Amino acid sequence: MNLVSIRIITADMARLVAFYELVTGVAADWATSDFAELRTAAGTLALGSTRTVPLFAPGSAEPAANRTAIVEFLVDDVDAQYRRLAGVLTDVVAEPTTMPWGNRSLLFRDPDGNLVNLFTPVTEQAIARFSR
Repeated sequence: MNLVSIRIITADMARLVAFYELVTGVAADWATSDFAELRTAAGTLALGSTRTVPLFAPGSAEPAANRTAIVEFLVDDVDAQYRRLAGVLTDVVAEPTTMPWGNRSLLFRDPDGNLVNLFTPVTEQAIARFSR
């Protein structure tokens, strides 16, 4: 089995795609006006409009309702990313902080309220985990 992507359902595709393009520096690949993907070397963040939900099962997903998942991106320098995004982020949950497991993390919410973590491994153990 291979994890291919995580999909976020949104009521405002243009806004959310533009936000993630800015955060990641990756241009979205739009399949239709209701579906776009941001592909990175490690995985894909897919964004789907609310119009795609009934194709799976009516009511099976709801935009801006997530409070359990964190979308995480490994970055070279989380502090530099924080400085770059400082004027754009409207809901910073935690400024760059070194976590007990060795990652330096910046937590913020995207325009739909989904939690996003940009992180950089900073301890020897954390660096080793991500250099495999």
